[in-house]
Amino acid sequence: MSLELPALGYGAANVGNLFRALSDDEAWAVLEAAWDAGIRYFDTAPHYGLGLSERRLGAFLQTKPRDEFVISTKAGRLLRPNPAHQPGGLDTDNDFHVPDDLRREWDFSEAGIRASIAESQERLGLDRIDLLYLHDPERHDLDLALAEAFPALEKARSEGLVGAIGIGSMVSDALSRAVREADLDLIMVAGRYTLLEQPAAADVLPACAETGTGIVAASVFNSGLLAQSEPKRDGRYEYGQLPEELWDRLVRIASICRAHDVPLPAAAIQFPLQSQLVRSVVVGGSRPAQLRQNAEYAALEIPADLWAELAEDGLIPA
Repeated sequence: MSLELPALGYGAANVGNLFRALSDDEAWAVLEAAWDAGIRYFDTAPHYGLGLSERRLGAFLQTKPRDEFVISTKAGRLLRPNPAHQPGGLDTDNDFHVPDDLRREWDFSEAGIRASIAESQERLGLDRIDLLYLHDPERHDLDLALAEAFPALEKARSEGLVGAIGIGSMVSDALSRAVREADLDLIMVAGRYTLLEQPAAADVLPACAETGTGIVAASVFNSGLLAQSEPKRDGRYEYGQLPEELWDRLVRIASICRAHDVPLPAAAIQFPLQSQLVRSVVVGGSRPAQLRQNAEYAALEIPADLWAELAEDGLIPA
């Protein structure tokens, strides 16, 4: 697989109005801050803001030399008119502050995958998609994805419609099975291989080692728990409250980082890259200052002793 990924990427869900609405100018400023900070890998999806993220990101990247950046988007859910839309209705059930005049429709057929590629390209306004992930297929039907969607992705890659293919998911079983049963270039592991918890180390990483599949680590701040050096007990954890066991781990990790004078978010960004299988870490952000700070954290020199002590305490794999 010839696609080279920068070590740090930007996940563009926020410019699709995830959690809060951004104006076009605010979204542009975020993307400009990412570019100025040296970020050259950008990840998006039709799901993010019902196409808004793709449109905003594409408009920005159209102003940049095409050979200077890598872009990934996702397939599996088509955007179609929403007959239940009411004036003023928003997609807040999915945490996006955009009008819900469209809805997501699962489609793993070859025709659906090709339609997804064509529609994403139109929204992006770019001549090619470097990397296409199948987005959360286990939320619909993983067996169907393996039977239809992944073969369609492989065919699209062989025809040059996309450069590389993979799966994006936060479910380790789905990731490992896809790696073993489909011919994938890269997978996006969301929240399952982080400084706080590494369930993907049990099965996903070994599967990738066996098949030569690269990994992109996403959601490395664990819903924001690792985004600041002093963790907060009332922080959100995925879709509910933080389990006591993970809170105890978080406190121990933060204490060790403090002892080594390493900001917790810097360790969170750089931890996945300690594995040779991980090609890139993708982080989000809705404010320019966050993008600049994350780039600084990614470049910070972290002493090897920090990783050694975390491993000795059983907080990360040895």
